[in-house]
Amino acid sequence: MYFTDRGLEELEDRRGDDEVTLSWLAAKMRDFVDANPEFETAVERLATYLARDDDPDD
Repeated sequence: MYFTDRGLEELEDRRGDDEVTLSWLAAKMRDFVDANPEFETAVERLATYLARDDDPDD
């Protein structure tokens, strides 16, 4: 199990029934990077992955 799995499991357990918009998610990710700039690259990569997930060329 990766360390991140625990955080993902907690997210699913605590917020799994919530409905959110991608605008809300983007704002939360911006807030996270503002508070933790050392994770900017990882957050940017995740955002790009999510944005392009349905593009077969990526």
